[in-house]
Amino acid sequence: MTFTIFFATSTGKTEDVADRLKELLPGAEAKDVDNLGSSDELVAADALVCCVPTWNTGADEARSGTAWDDLAQEIPSLDFAGKSVAILGLGDSSGYSDFFCDAMEELYTAFLQSGAKLIGKVPTAGYTFDASKSVIDGKFCGLPIDEDNESELSDQRLAAWVQQINSEA
Repeated sequence: MTFTIFFATSTGKTEDVADRLKELLPGAEAKDVDNLGSSDELVAADALVCCVPTWNTGADEARSGTAWDDLAQEIPSLDFAGKSVAILGLGDSSGYSDFFCDAMEELYTAFLQSGAKLIGKVPTAGYTFDASKSVIDGKFCGLPIDEDNESELSDQRLAAWVQQINSEA
């Protein structure tokens, strides 16, 4: 199974993480969702890793502040039945501790409604934050990455997560 990495970025950090992830996933391609011709490119992928930042903190929806916000509205009406989807979110656990990686939940819910097989949930242990909408049933609904405060842990977290999603896909 080959993953396609779809990302959106405001500062370049999410793209950087997507590029690092691409190196860990043989055969993976990284695509900026700002440059997609249509949501058909998401549907056409064998398996997806969706990398999303959280910017619109405290909002009930459109929390990434990127093209993902519009796509999250479309995804529930698309057919991802049985397709493996993993979500990776970037956030700031110190400056925005009450909204840490909230945008992951929005994509998670959209893909869940589309019939996707959601993979890559991780325990909250080892993360310091106050609240996150992305914690579902006691686990993050994807991999949170904090390049602002815990960048020294990112490569280790990415490597472990790649093993996990490869085994779950």
